[in-house]
Amino acid sequence: MLPRVGDGPKERLRSLYLTGETTIIACKADPRFCYTLYIPESAWDEPDQELDLLVSVHGTMRLQSLYRDAFSGFGRFNNCMILAPLFPVGVRGDMEAGGYKYMVEGEIRYDEVLLAMVREAGDLIGRSFEKFMVFGFSGGGHFTHRFLYLHPDRLKAVSIGAPGSVTLLDETMDWWPGIRNFSEVFGRGIDFEALKQVKVHMSVGALDTEDWEITFPEDSPKYIPGANSAGKNRNDRLHRLRETMETRGVDVWHDTVPGVAHDARGVFPYVERFFTDVLKGRLPAPGAR
Repeated sequence: MLPRVGDGPKERLRSLYLTGETTIIACKADPRFCYTLYIPESAWDEPDQELDLLVSVHGTMRLQSLYRDAFSGFGRFNNCMILAPLFPVGVRGDMEAGGYKYMVEGEIRYDEVLLAMVREAGDLIGRSFEKFMVFGFSGGGHFTHRFLYLHPDRLKAVSIGAPGSVTLLDETMDWWPGIRNFSEVFGRGIDFEALKQVKVHMSVGALDTEDWEITFPEDSPKYIPGANSAGKNRNDRLHRLRETMETRGVDVWHDTVPGVAHDARGVFPYVERFFTDVLKGRLPAPGAR
């Protein structure tokens, strides 16, 4: 959005840096983390119009802008703000790349960091997002389904893309493969009634079958009993995750994308269709496609 003739400094700042694809903004609650936004013009020009929020979470490569830009058109035509967080590698000085995927890393609770970003982004434009949507692919898919377990009351819909490891709703295994000690780890249990109210989508490429990166040897720091129990590859593991959610009464829309390997760009159109159907109130029957 370009500044208009006669705009003052505040309006020019808003037009150049806080409309459309924004600059990168540090999280006030913890400046080790940051986020970028897509803010539709309607957020400023039509303040009384309902505005939705979609959080788009990066994978291990941290391609933050890609995850925002993939949904900018969706945001424009559906009056939806896009928030793409950045959870850098090694925020505790140890080059750890997977902390955000499992919600807890030392003193950091990544779910609380994201909730702070959502609150701050709302404050920036004078809105409050009591419920919002979340998408994540690969490492972001890890984050998304575990965030769902923690905060189903804050979510309208989620889309879980090809996570390498999954947390099953299985009370015979400890966190993270299962949820037996969930309340000990997080201080509260899972609200299964709230979970059943969230619209859940899963997507994975039909050719996403490599397992070298997602098989946990017993000497891995992330290995615990059950780490590989959900299946050999991402297709197997996502299928098993869907089964455990459906057993708990959660409706799941599941797309297996033909001709696509482990590539977020291949699933984006299916994810966009799902969220569009959510906002338009026209979801087809859930199930595997």
